[in-house]
Amino acid sequence: MHSEGTTSFRARVIFAGTPDFSVGVLEALNQAGHDIVGVYTQPDRPKGRGRILSACPVKEKALELGLTVFQPDSLKDINSQNELNSLNADVMVVVAYGQILPNEVLQMPKFGCLNIHASLLPRWRGAAPIQRAIISGDNQTGIGIMQMDKGLDTGDILLEKTCDITDVDTAQTLHDKLAILGAQGIVEALNNIGQLTPTTQDEAGITYAKKLSKDEAWIDWSKSAIEINQQIRAFNPYPIAQANAESDKFDSKVLRILSASVVSETYDKDPGEVIECTKGSCIIATGNGAISLETVQLAGKKALNIKDFNNAYKLAKLS
Repeated sequence: MHSEGTTSFRARVIFAGTPDFSVGVLEALNQAGHDIVGVYTQPDRPKGRGRILSACPVKEKALELGLTVFQPDSLKDINSQNELNSLNADVMVVVAYGQILPNEVLQMPKFGCLNIHASLLPRWRGAAPIQRAIISGDNQTGIGIMQMDKGLDTGDILLEKTCDITDVDTAQTLHDKLAILGAQGIVEALNNIGQLTPTTQDEAGITYAKKLSKDEAWIDWSKSAIEINQQIRAFNPYPIAQANAESDKFDSKVLRILSASVVSETYDKDPGEVIECTKGSCIIATGNGAISLETVQLAGKKALNIKDFNNAYKLAKLS
């Protein structure tokens, strides 16, 4: 087996990816000495208040590395397919690209198309595997290098790397861990591309990680402290868990909760009631146990640690 950092097989690679999660993988493939013959990414999108057309993170990194960038609206178009085919790639590596690849594209490279998925398939197929793993209380996840087929995350697994989910992991921290594992995994897979044994996914273990919606961000205080804390961690950095708050300074405002911790004691308070609000802490009753708020943000204001927030406001209730 070759080492993970270098390779004696210099593959002609097409890379397809768009967000931050994909950037480290592109860098790792470049550092490993593979010949990246083209980088596919989503077309530039308008961003910010000025709606200025902006490049995605992968395009920025690809240009920095001096790589050729392609941004077709769709790979279903015959001209786009012919252009991709002309690159004569050994393999196409797909990491959060954001487009469904047609069957014609899946079959073009010699070794097909490999996808890095941020879960241990078949658990959490779909769009939001990192967040769904946290919100469901999973204590382990990982990345899988998958041979892509025409289904959604249904292909054979070529290689896996596991990762523990700690009690303080947020979607952001877990994302960062898995991005590193994904980069390591794909380099290892390409170094051993001819010797990997495909494993068929176990149909019995399938779960789906549907896309996050902002409606899910509202906290139901009748749930347990553990469940609410999982929601808070899973929804950081987006869309951020929130509740309606009442205080001595206002009747009702949206309070975003960026971080909190579980208090295991049971209190004779209704869910959402403030149990204790001292200078350095604010403890809220839940359906089982309590939540100690750590970092919060009123709509339109900057995020504050709970000590600074308590200096300005006295919370009365959350709903």
